[in-house]
Amino acid sequence: MSRAAEVAALTRAARFDRCVPDPVLPGIPVASGRCRRMMKVLLHGRCAYDCAYCGIRTCREDRSLSPADLADLFLRMWREGRADGLFLSSGIPRDVDEAMEGILETGEILRRRGYDGYLHLKVLPGAARADITDLARVADRISINIEAPSASRLSEIAGVKDYRQDIEKRQTWVADAMPGRHTTQLVVGAAGENDAEVLACIAGQYRRLAPARIYYSGFRPLPGTPLASHDPTPLWRQNRLYQADALLRLYHFSTDEVAGVLDEGGFLQNADPKRLLAGERPRVDVNRASLADLLRVPGIGPKNARRVLAAREKSPLRSERDLRACGVRGRGVGRYVTFGEGDVQSGIFEF
Repeated sequence: MSRAAEVAALTRAARFDRCVPDPVLPGIPVASGRCRRMMKVLLHGRCAYDCAYCGIRTCREDRSLSPADLADLFLRMWREGRADGLFLSSGIPRDVDEAMEGILETGEILRRRGYDGYLHLKVLPGAARADITDLARVADRISINIEAPSASRLSEIAGVKDYRQDIEKRQTWVADAMPGRHTTQLVVGAAGENDAEVLACIAGQYRRLAPARIYYSGFRPLPGTPLASHDPTPLWRQNRLYQADALLRLYHFSTDEVAGVLDEGGFLQNADPKRLLAGERPRVDVNRASLADLLRVPGIGPKNARRVLAAREKSPLRSERDLRACGVRGRGVGRYVTFGEGDVQSGIFEF
């Protein structure tokens, strides 16, 4: 295959996703808000690793781009307004150090040639610490995927990767190199894990490493892989994990609280976990509740909870109109709040 044909093939394989800021889910957070279309592409389209869920392992042709070719391609698309940010990863066709060198070189070329937009560079399992440090110098965000919630679960779907050494150890280096600005991802459902395992894992991630975000990718079986006959993960399970994640990350629920909505098998139900938890608690008096208690009301987020606290310092909140003035728009909030003793609206208040 000619170089021009390889470039065309890899360009067609690239994904373009819209980027959205936190806390909207499940987009890619871009602090500047400038990124609208993210180009996601691999430097190497073949991999020698044996991850059972990954389609790259089925590729027999060594399709790849040089760092210079990829930088040229992306800069042209960026200047033409067809891409606003780059998410660059790679298969590992031969050696992880070689693949990491190519990712780093691509980022360095882009910066030298004047690209000042969003750049997310992937850390590969087993990467050298020096390469991770250099990636953090060039990129807006770096990440390494843990893929599974534990070493035993990963061993069921990826025999080459060493969870402790290749991933967890490198995660520590990633967190040191870019504190609070790194991310990770789990493949949900490929290894047979339940949501209790996932929640325990992500709680530990936020506690020990403080990633900016954790992403969840529902497993999809791919032809030609060992898991081709495996059932796909329902999209709702992925989305409910995003909601449970938000309770831990943004609303400061404890792991035990969130685990209270799991079924006997340790799985989340297909219902909003915040609403399920609120249904088991007494109604919250919006004029007396603490910030923590306000955050447990469905429809009230961190920003609006602080607005409620500020508004009631001036005068008590008495009605739906008062909560709307604080930005609360959630449906059915009235089932979970009161406005104080004797408030006749507290029993009928609905959005």
